[in-house]
Amino acid sequence: MQIPQLIKKQSPFVSLEFFPPKKQEEWPGFLETARELGQLRPLFVSVTYGAGGSTQSNTLKICERLISTCGFEIMPHLTGVTANREKIDGFIEAIRTLGIANVLALRGDRPASYTGTDDKLFAAFPHAADLVTYIRQQHPDLAIGVAGFPEAHAEASSFAADLAVMQRKVACGADFVITQLYFDNRVYFDYVDRLRTLGVTVPVLPGILPIRSLASLRFVLEMCNARIPGRLVNALTKAHEQGGAAAVYEIGVAYAREQVRGLLAGGAPGVHLYTLNKADMCLAVMDGLL
Repeated sequence: MQIPQLIKKQSPFVSLEFFPPKKQEEWPGFLETARELGQLRPLFVSVTYGAGGSTQSNTLKICERLISTCGFEIMPHLTGVTANREKIDGFIEAIRTLGIANVLALRGDRPASYTGTDDKLFAAFPHAADLVTYIRQQHPDLAIGVAGFPEAHAEASSFAADLAVMQRKVACGADFVITQLYFDNRVYFDYVDRLRTLGVTVPVLPGILPIRSLASLRFVLEMCNARIPGRLVNALTKAHEQGGAAAVYEIGVAYAREQVRGLLAGGAPGVHLYTLNKADMCLAVMDGLL
């Protein structure tokens, strides 16, 4: 079923993001994690595609396994980077055979090993909106999600310019938005208000990443431009000094629970958890909140 229809039927909700394990011997453990997270009764789960489509074959196989073993509603990621129309059509036909009715359309990141020019890298789909336009025209039966950046995309010239990009993605046919992770709920609510002012009325799902360790915090800082509130940094640092990794984990759970509680109380339709393919923390964060 299309995700916008599911949202209308069930709110609030939780949805989840997984990434395909690169090694097939890791798949049984991954699927066990997915089964554990089935306790949350996620509205849907998204499956990443990999930079430059580097894990697209695994994405399809993992989608199939998640459907057959867990019964999840699936939304695979689809990126325009290094893609052409034939690749996009082939991928969409493959997910159709699995009964999948949703896709997350992304421009995609530059592969770390790529040394060519951006013109070649994004030749067919220079922007996410171009990919949205193509999918909407050629595959109108699919529901299309897109990524939103409450603190603006790292490459955006300004916050206003980034909002205009989102406005265009929705005008081209996007049905809903999933935000990049962030750590201050005021950022999300301000983002939604600004989009509504621009006439963007599709659902905006807040993306939440519970901080598991100081290492994961450093990873966040390296991978995206999300701002970390000083009180969270101070609490994590103090916890590490006094209680080590276990104490940091508890702070991460408590902070994410606070975020989720505030989002649902403030009217967010649900929350989208970045699981990092781990069950324990997501289960602790959501315990009793839905």
